[in-house]
Amino acid sequence: MYITLSADAQKTVYLKDLSAFKDAGRTWTMAGRVSADLEKPNVLQVKDGTDILVNAPDKKNKGIDLFTREEFGDMDVELDFMMAKNSNSGVYIHGRYEVQLMDSWDLKTPTAGSNGGIYQRWDEKRPEGHKGYEGFPARQNASKAPGLWQNLKISFQAPRFDAGGRKIKNAKMLKVELNGVLIHEDVELTGPTRGGAGEEKITGPLRFQGDHGAVAFRNIKVTDYGQARPAEEPPKPTRVYPILVEASENPVFRSFMDLPGGKRVVHTVSVGSDSKVHYTYDTDTGMLLQVWRGGFLDATPMWFSRGDGSSRPVGAVQRFGDPVPMIAKLSARQSAWKTDTLGTGFRPRGYRIDENDHPVFLYRINNCEVADAMHALDNGQGIGRTISITGQLQDTYLRLAGGSDIAEVGDGLYAVDDYAYYIKLPSGGSAKPVVRDTNGKKELLVPAAAQFQYTILF
Repeated sequence: MYITLSADAQKTVYLKDLSAFKDAGRTWTMAGRVSADLEKPNVLQVKDGTDILVNAPDKKNKGIDLFTREEFGDMDVELDFMMAKNSNSGVYIHGRYEVQLMDSWDLKTPTAGSNGGIYQRWDEKRPEGHKGYEGFPARQNASKAPGLWQNLKISFQAPRFDAGGRKIKNAKMLKVELNGVLIHEDVELTGPTRGGAGEEKITGPLRFQGDHGAVAFRNIKVTDYGQARPAEEPPKPTRVYPILVEASENPVFRSFMDLPGGKRVVHTVSVGSDSKVHYTYDTDTGMLLQVWRGGFLDATPMWFSRGDGSSRPVGAVQRFGDPVPMIAKLSARQSAWKTDTLGTGFRPRGYRIDENDHPVFLYRINNCEVADAMHALDNGQGIGRTISITGQLQDTYLRLAGGSDIAEVGDGLYAVDDYAYYIKLPSGGSAKPVVRDTNGKKELLVPAAAQFQYTILF
């Protein structure tokens, strides 16, 4: 959807505290930091502060829905949200049309009631088994784990009415994106979804479901276009159809991979799985570049016309920054990490396929032989990784993660880069992890061992 706006055609409203809403009841509060427990359903841990809107219903206080005081017409909404384990909530545009929020972390096939779905309409007069209708599941599951921040963007067109108040055009979800993935486009809504508040109008409030489960919101931004958004300039027609690579047919795929900022990595191997969790490995540094959930690869840039040799993920991507070696020798614990392999004796040795048909990447660095084995977890929750090293390991470390912040949120569980993903270390392990500051950022290191296992949850 391509929209050109004049400077005075819209207004943007930032919802930063409870004053923007009607009665909040007892369960809605403001917080400074929020996290979830992966083992405890419907629980968020909350620290005092501002800028995060939290709903924490319990057995005594069921909670109520939260409505903005202001009403909007055609509108765009962007926000971050965090789900507790097994939690359920929703965002209602105009208070009437629900985009479902749900802990759908390990779901393979989305439904209208799972995360990102446009909830179904409901008619009690219909026969049993048919009362719910016109729900729209997300095109693919782009969800993240409980306790991680997720991003939602909605572009909405309000219904239209003639001078006599008769509806002449249905409302539409023009576009919905979850974690950077387009999950709905040009979906017509014949009426309010189940639980929608009141009759359809040209305007309505933004509404957050509060009577189901624990959820948090931040960075809530509403762009209001008033009675109607400016006319769209339709995209030019194209005959290029995506050339998609399915993990079931090509689970190991070599290509160039472009990263944000225009950086191209030229020796990458992408590995897909039936659990719809995939990853890309940089054989020039021995670094895991990215992981994602959803479809596997779009090879259109590689194979269409003359092509440029690159492919791109089809799903919700978690990237790990510019490629740097995972293994380094440090003269002291605070010594700077090497950002390239110069002087390390790095030599890639390709990969072999193990007994489970998973690639094991092989290379030499700092006079050590390394075997790097990864696999998608069967439950679809992330990636398991085993690093095996042969050689002299004194003063050798593994860099497991880097980001703006790293917080230990459970036994061996670390939330990385403002709760973008988790690193899970084995319980009772002998390796003592180190979280250190370097150039204004954090790094998670562990002393190297002959074999070390951990998981990446996202």
